[in-house]
Amino acid sequence: MTTAAEPVFNPFEPGFFDNPYRQYAQLRELAPVRRTPLGPWSLTRYADIARLLRNPTVSVNERHAEGFRPRDQFLTAAGEERRDRGTHTILNLDPPDHTRIRRLVGQAFTPRRIEALEPRIQALVDELLDAVAPSGRSDLIADLAFPLPFIVISELLGLPAADRDEMREVSHTLVQSLEPLIPPDELPGLVAASDRMTEYVEAAIEHTRRHPGDDLLSAMIAAEEDGERLSLAELRDQVVLLFVAGHETTVNLIGNGTLALLRHPDQLARLRREPGLIANGVDELLRYDAPVQFSRRIALEPIEIDDQRIEPGAFLFLVLGAANRDPAHFGPTADQLDLGRTDAAQHVSFGGGIHHCLGAMLARAEARAAIGTLVARFPDVALVDEPPAWNRRLVLRGLDRLLVTF
Repeated sequence: MTTAAEPVFNPFEPGFFDNPYRQYAQLRELAPVRRTPLGPWSLTRYADIARLLRNPTVSVNERHAEGFRPRDQFLTAAGEERRDRGTHTILNLDPPDHTRIRRLVGQAFTPRRIEALEPRIQALVDELLDAVAPSGRSDLIADLAFPLPFIVISELLGLPAADRDEMREVSHTLVQSLEPLIPPDELPGLVAASDRMTEYVEAAIEHTRRHPGDDLLSAMIAAEEDGERLSLAELRDQVVLLFVAGHETTVNLIGNGTLALLRHPDQLARLRREPGLIANGVDELLRYDAPVQFSRRIALEPIEIDDQRIEPGAFLFLVLGAANRDPAHFGPTADQLDLGRTDAAQHVSFGGGIHHCLGAMLARAEARAAIGTLVARFPDVALVDEPPAWNRRLVLRGLDRLLVTF
């Protein structure tokens, strides 16, 4: 279905989830601005995507889209009484609402607060690795990548430890709602997960209003500017966003990054020799196999690229994974892993412009601790013969299982 003459984005092609970058390269070279069979446009070049991520004449609010709207599938199954869920997140809002809410959340989600978390993040990594060390083998997703960010965000928000196992599974189910196409048989489970998450978060907000503490949720409730505070719906949606998208993307960063190192023993050995490379190395791992492969925008005005005219209302898929390996920006080694790459931090894995990921600093801190400690503590860590199990998602690319020995 994919030919040199007319490349087609085809996630059903055998091997796509093991390596989507071959298709991305074909599209980037031969059809970098292309209307897909479903109607949306796909863009794959770094320059086009970086420009659109910062373009104020495009929207993230799907109500501006004509035709294809990914969230409609979930909202139709959820019913009218649930239609406002998720509509108040900074991920789905344009200015001025986005500006107001992001500013209020940003007052609570500060660099100082994240820096203060680093000793706790390191302690959690040590505890999780202590638990698997005697066995000499691990599923790094279940044992490290999955629990670490969930515990961190739960503690950061001041949420009770007793509910973590249940809510971790609810979050893992609900993240499927971010995909552009959802299998119909999964929709009832998604609606149930949304109901449970909403119930849990609204109860936590009510409790925290009565018993504020030194935590992120208390700070978000107290945040105020020019007499404006976050409403219950706005608070709820930001907390759910932190739980679902924020947690899952960090799981993918740790898993994808560790797998990339294990498949590149020269870079793994280099990191052991030069542990100071870990900060730049995390950005290179973000670039090399992005935990978020797609971002979306809706055109509000006509856009012309390469003599292609994109009309207002058109839905745009910005293929971040393709942009991150564009040789026009990253040079002839764009497909190679290089922990010392000087422009690694120019990746678009955290988006860009006003929608640049609010949790980028936290995700980097968790990945530095998890990957850096694993590499230093277990010098002989290696993949087992069984192939890694990809989650088969288009947007949030990650692993369901990553078995290693040490």
